[in-house]
Amino acid sequence: MSQGHKFQDLEETGEALVAFINSSQPEKLKQVKAEYQALFDQHLETRKVVAQILKDMVQIEESASQRLLDLQEEKKRRDLELENLEEQLRQCTAKSQITDSEIQFLQRELENLKTTEQELDTLQNEVDEDTTEIIPSAVYVAQVYHLVTKIKWEYDTQPNILKGVHYGADLATPINIDTSTRSRNDVSDQLWDFVSTEW
Repeated sequence: MSQGHKFQDLEETGEALVAFINSSQPEKLKQVKAEYQALFDQHLETRKVVAQILKDMVQIEESASQRLLDLQEEKKRRDLELENLEEQLRQCTAKSQITDSEIQFLQRELENLKTTEQELDTLQNEVDEDTTEIIPSAVYVAQVYHLVTKIKWEYDTQPNILKGVHYGADLATPINIDTSTRSRNDVSDQLWDFVSTEW
């Protein structure tokens, strides 16, 4: 399309517009202008509302994003706390098992001690019974031997040495016999020689 043809179309449009304005009634133009103004005002108001909505949406999105980030951080923190608690629980469980084992060991030791104590009590009772029965009889036998043999023995000597004193009618005779160098018969005969045959 040539430049002249474009200009001609513009002229025709302008003439048509001038003809429309000239042929229109002023009241009709005022009404159209008022409707256009109202439409324009409504358009501006709509733009304001849409802009506010978009602004609110951006704020909501930012707030939601921040909240999401906060929740993710909180989740990480809670996950870490949970891991720590689980580790503490594992450690406490291990300690509890060790403590249970120690308690069982101590209970067994206590039972063993109780058993040992009972055995000791039984032995003590037996010793007490033996003491009340045997020692007086041993003392009696020793007294009888002393009366018969007139020998007073020393008891803090070596196991193979017999030491003592024979108290005869006129004098006291010391006794010192090494039983490891003599037979039992010799020792017995020597001791019987101290005993008087006179009644």
